[in-house]
Amino acid sequence: MTKKGGARHKNDARVALARTPAEIARCYEVMRELRTHFTDRKKFVEQVRRQQRGGYLLAFVEDRGEVRAVAGYRFIEWLFSGRFLYVDDLVTRANDRSLGYGARLMDWLIARAREAKCTSVDLDSGVQRFDAHRFYFMRRMTIRSYHFSLPIE
Repeated sequence: MTKKGGARHKNDARVALARTPAEIARCYEVMRELRTHFTDRKKFVEQVRRQQRGGYLLAFVEDRGEVRAVAGYRFIEWLFSGRFLYVDDLVTRANDRSLGYGARLMDWLIARAREAKCTSVDLDSGVQRFDAHRFYFMRRMTIRSYHFSLPIE
């Protein structure tokens, strides 16, 4: 399958966890497409390292030496739903969308959820992210709730 004249390379891609500062830093440019408020690679690495102490995990898809997609996630347990895998961040590099990297990463996350005996994979998505919503619906995800937020000033 091709997109814009490029070959689909999903089969050569590997999914790995970013554990070291160098691996986390490699994810910066892709993550920045979703989390645009990060303008400094070092601060991004520091933030991820802090979150990792609280259970945050950062996974990435690498193909031909380049990071193509990134997901930040954690395992959570709530009274109303039991144990689940929550996806904080999920993004595929703009030039690599529709090439299968996002699907590869989502399949990998679902496999981790099954291994951990989770009841579901959950995420929140900004109301303006229509392309992401199409992807989630194609993956048979459903909208189960509204997420409300109150800024504290």
